[in-house]
Amino acid sequence: MSLIQKLQEQNFSEAISSSSGPVLVDFWAEWCGPCKMMNPVLENLAGELDGAVAIAKLNVDDSPEIAQRYNVRGIPTLILFNNGEVVAQRTGAASQQQVKAFIEQSL
Repeated sequence: MSLIQKLQEQNFSEAISSSSGPVLVDFWAEWCGPCKMMNPVLENLAGELDGAVAIAKLNVDDSPEIAQRYNVRGIPTLILFNNGEVVAQRTGAASQQQVKAFIEQSL
């Protein structure tokens, strides 16, 4: 069972604003090779950071309005939210260590 929440138009705002801690959202698409490479990285981090940082995914093809709202121009894009506000953003595939460092440096 995945610890990663699937987001879409209907639950996005509530998920990022009602979380008790930071939320890392992966903006991705099914056809994106680098996005698929991020799946095991995010699964591992979700287990490692369970409780400290929530991890979620948003398919940009299914929710283009949200991707546009956050100026997502390339994927995969990771956006870190805290209290419903964007605190950091990075684009491109990354290792588990790089993503963990990105989160730690941003909080």
